[in-house]
Amino acid sequence: MKKLLAMNLSVAIIASMLVGCSGGKQTIVEKDTTVNVEKGADDKVEEVVEISIDNMGPLEFEWYGNYDWYTGHEWAAQHKGEKWLSEKGINLKITDPNGARDQKFSTMMVSGDYPDVMVVDRGADVERLREAGALVALDEYLDKYPNLKKYAGEATLDMLRSPDGKLYQFPNWYIGYGKSSGNAGWLVNKEIHKALGEPKLETYDDLYTYLQLVSEKYPNVIPLETNHGANGLEVMYGTFAENHSKEYMWNMFYPNGDKLDSLYRDPVFKESTLYASKLFREKLIDQDTFTQTRDQAEEKTNTGRYAITVAKDIIRTVTQASRANPDAENEVIWPIHKAGLDKNKVYPDNFSTLGWNVNVITKSAKDPEKIFAFMDWLTGPEGQRLAVYGPQGYFYDEIDEEGFPIANETFKNATPDEINFAGLQNWVGNTYYVDTAKSIINEQLGGAAQNVDVKWQTAVTWKTSMDVTEFSNLTPMPDSDLGKIFTRVKENYKEAFQKMIFAKSDEEVLALLAAADKQATADGFDQVLEYMTERWQENKAKMGK
Repeated sequence: MKKLLAMNLSVAIIASMLVGCSGGKQTIVEKDTTVNVEKGADDKVEEVVEISIDNMGPLEFEWYGNYDWYTGHEWAAQHKGEKWLSEKGINLKITDPNGARDQKFSTMMVSGDYPDVMVVDRGADVERLREAGALVALDEYLDKYPNLKKYAGEATLDMLRSPDGKLYQFPNWYIGYGKSSGNAGWLVNKEIHKALGEPKLETYDDLYTYLQLVSEKYPNVIPLETNHGANGLEVMYGTFAENHSKEYMWNMFYPNGDKLDSLYRDPVFKESTLYASKLFREKLIDQDTFTQTRDQAEEKTNTGRYAITVAKDIIRTVTQASRANPDAENEVIWPIHKAGLDKNKVYPDNFSTLGWNVNVITKSAKDPEKIFAFMDWLTGPEGQRLAVYGPQGYFYDEIDEEGFPIANETFKNATPDEINFAGLQNWVGNTYYVDTAKSIINEQLGGAAQNVDVKWQTAVTWKTSMDVTEFSNLTPMPDSDLGKIFTRVKENYKEAFQKMIFAKSDEEVLALLAAADKQATADGFDQVLEYMTERWQENKAKMGK
């Protein structure tokens, strides 16, 4: 589960967009309140829209997060960015499904009564709303307001278009400009590692030897903590081969030449599962790994009762551990991998340029263009700057030449709560800007003042994350015949995988693997794989691959 980022909004923005340029020079010069365009003779300016956050209000709309785990909040009650916006006449009603996401969504679909803006998963949720005629197409706004098109890029937006060719989705935490993003990986308890002579921890052979040593010398410590729901096993799978991704394990396929084949037939899945089952049999992995909660898993790292942790969000883990015990030594290391592989081609994590989830503007909105203009402002540098660090004059007084904030003394001395409530909670994250800003500010802080999560993201996790954009939006609609097959196969997989890990021998693992493959084939999984392969090839064509 990814965290919502506390975001703030800042000074005025003026937006313009050049379209249909066939040649000549184009220069955009940004000033405090305008964008001037010096164009060559061949340049054509379709439209220049001047937008200032100071005169955008009054603007009020409902922003609904369609997730059971999400809890809405009172606008402008705690976040400085929200208070700042409220003073500008921009007020949002933040709502949630009160833990009943599916029921709430179904009720909306039946009644046709929707919030102004909904935050939903890409894919099935969006298409159900589109087919119901509930959504506003965003195409006509893209060339009027520059930020989304500029920072997400046309290739990313094309990947988000619906089957009718129109764009209905405003992506959240999209990746642009060739950046990567990721939080998965390995965390080492340096106190134990040093006490045992700091043996090499590079390959899975090294890991097995080390875990045995930990088990012998530290009987009250978990040798390998695989986090809640055993999600660390997915991370491990991705590092048993070069250019392999845990995304395959999640969607139950792997690329086999020019087609997608069943995960059960993947040699990498077989090898990684055999290895994980062996560790479990020898009690080198927590025996409650599939049933423990996140809090229970983090309690072990927070108190130092672990030797190594592998997790999908190792950055959250190291941050929580550092807060619980600032004197503890916890180090995120380069991904452990199968011997013989190029360490720079193994990826414990993955990312998509499409980002996480999406915003859709419904036809219930009174002024959808004004909402889009606000969201476009929010996804740009000024919006993101204020979104993360609060109004100018709070955590930063100046920005550098590239538009990134320069941390002031207030920020350097801020508590985690003060940082969390600096901006505003929303669903429009521009990863390129935010991650770059975080890295720059961390360099400004230096030494012990550095943010520990940004430190490890910059050093390891962002560098070891694989681009899996081409595998986006492959699964069939859940209520379709193929969708029902896929749902059944995934449900069976959950039980089958646990049985493989609990197996008493390698032979039992292989027998269970063969049985699971046979059952999935009988259920019609090959038909689903054919469908997913077609979507995959379409994606690659869109991306020019």
